[in-house]
Amino acid sequence: MKATLKPGLAHRFAYKVPREKTVPALYPEASEFVEMPEVFATGFMVGLMEWTCIQLLKPHLDAGEGSLGTHIDVSHLAATPPGHTVNVDAKVSTVEGRRVWFEISAHDGDDLIGEGRHERAVVGWDKFNAKVADKARARSGAAAN
Repeated sequence: MKATLKPGLAHRFAYKVPREKTVPALYPEASEFVEMPEVFATGFMVGLMEWTCIQLLKPHLDAGEGSLGTHIDVSHLAATPPGHTVNVDAKVSTVEGRRVWFEISAHDGDDLIGEGRHERAVVGWDKFNAKVADKARARSGAAAN
């Protein structure tokens, strides 16, 4: 992680909501979701907020590093139909070692649709991927017995 990662850094990301990011598309195998209105799904809004934070972090990470979402606390305040552009604003509020907190908000041009806080942990991909591979091997080995 570079020394350039400091509180106050901000980034905005704009995303036009397609029909594939509405509630019925969230889990198409779940009739409960399929029956709901075609509006931007909370799950996809959360992902968009994370994506914006990832973009903000990227230039401040060293080679081989990435980040993982570790906490999110957001409210989804208004419905957004497909075709609207959502602007997500992220601002670094705290950097504590490898943990980074963001203040985040999303607006669809008419309404504030979401806001809250998000935490990401900066990790080395080699070490992280090795741990995941060990976990997968342990599960597949137990299943084989």
